[in-house]
Amino acid sequence: MKKQLAALAACLAWTLGAQAADIKLVVNADQPGPVIHRNIYGQFAEHLGTGIYEGMWVGPDSKIPNVRGWRKDVIGALKDLKVPLVRWPGGCFADEYHWREGIGPRAKRPIKVNSNWGGVPENNAVGTHEFFDLVEQLGAEAYVNGNMGTGSPQEMAEWLEYMTAEGNSSLAQARRKNGRDKPFRVHYFALGNETWGCGGNMRPEYYADMYKHWATFLKTPENNRPKFIASGGNDQDTTWEDVLSKSVKYNFDAIAHHAYTFPSGKWEGKGSAVGFPEDEWISMLSQVSKIDNTLAKTTVVLDKNDPKKKLEIYFDEWGSWYDPEPGSNPGFLVQRNTLRDALLAALHFNVFHAHADRVKMSNVAQMVNVLQAMIQTSKDKLVLTPTYHAFALYTPFQDATSLPATIENNPVYKVGATEMPGLSATAARGKDGKLYIGLVNSNATQSAELTLQVGASAPKAVKGKLLTAGAMDAQNELGKSAQVVPVAYEAQAADGKLTLKLPAKSIVVVAVEG
Repeated sequence: MKKQLAALAACLAWTLGAQAADIKLVVNADQPGPVIHRNIYGQFAEHLGTGIYEGMWVGPDSKIPNVRGWRKDVIGALKDLKVPLVRWPGGCFADEYHWREGIGPRAKRPIKVNSNWGGVPENNAVGTHEFFDLVEQLGAEAYVNGNMGTGSPQEMAEWLEYMTAEGNSSLAQARRKNGRDKPFRVHYFALGNETWGCGGNMRPEYYADMYKHWATFLKTPENNRPKFIASGGNDQDTTWEDVLSKSVKYNFDAIAHHAYTFPSGKWEGKGSAVGFPEDEWISMLSQVSKIDNTLAKTTVVLDKNDPKKKLEIYFDEWGSWYDPEPGSNPGFLVQRNTLRDALLAALHFNVFHAHADRVKMSNVAQMVNVLQAMIQTSKDKLVLTPTYHAFALYTPFQDATSLPATIENNPVYKVGATEMPGLSATAARGKDGKLYIGLVNSNATQSAELTLQVGASAPKAVKGKLLTAGAMDAQNELGKSAQVVPVAYEAQAADGKLTLKLPAKSIVVVAVEG
């Protein structure tokens, strides 16, 4: 009874607040900000569970339709998302990956143990050539994560030479022998992953010295030089960014940062992906504010140490992480994907847009079948998750020019002791010239209405798509009717006012017309 009364009081407070002060979204279209880099919508594919094998790679001899081993249905769905970039081969796997084991005839490649993820065999069927075939089929850029944990400067330098050399060195000739005449285009290259943890348990000062040592030997033709990425901090720790930006100058373009979100906020006992109460809904979504705060603190650090803004921030692992799906291999990180994950993604997007001056890449973890996946597969079947649809709604923001967007009288959403802004918004001028607006109503039970003002006037209309569902844990399951799919959304001005109605627990992305 106490819980019911508290919920009723929260609903009443929301309603009275909305009535007492009209909610308004004001967009300043004449004040363009930084470009929202398309790679903010980057993806991540690690040798983990069925994230690559089975989920994406079935081999060229599979009965499942494929192109040189990569599933046609998965490739098609990812191309529809306009995936701009893929990070590979890890993650923690990267720091135990030796690239020579993934080249040459597949039947002769060594079988290893994937000690990080389930202790299962790794047959190295997907290696350098297969990865670049994947990104080229997608029309995406390549982000290769080098092995600093168990590798050597020589091994890392020789991998770069193998991928990028144009002349007749033995490594260039080996690449040609293995079927690739022209060099691969390496857009981004990272020196290690999570070096504070699974990548070596290092101190930031030690890693900074390691970075300077190893980066000295990473050389490519000038026309194929990747952006070099240092392994940065985790969660709310910005110490790594401070140390690296002070001490590293050579072959240094960006710092990676990681942060995952758990309903409990704790590593042990993260919480369930489905069947959760509203207090776990809000506890999950409200934690995105920590990422906003971390990026704000990181920006202050970098603006002090790097005032010319040569360094970029790559948030190259983020997403939801729950307790493993019952009955699954805990090392495979299998979890359900629900409407809550879609809203979590959209809230991340809005934060990354707000920090577009420094944040030039992010990579959701992960692309297929692992953690907050875009796609889930089983044998020859495929389903698009709610997170996939959130990414699809936000594709107009790729390479769009950000615009200031302010919510006046933003209502507070509160459950128990946890509270957060009820609404989140972002705005940008797309490459097509249109003004796009993204809105999230985080309140799980209450709808909201807000008026839209662009400059000093109200637009005539908006048109786009809405994503919501009846249940907080609504999901799209294989073999069942999808519960979370986008639907058309539009609104027309009346009496000089354009009102947008946002259902509870919803995402709306619209283009302004007139």
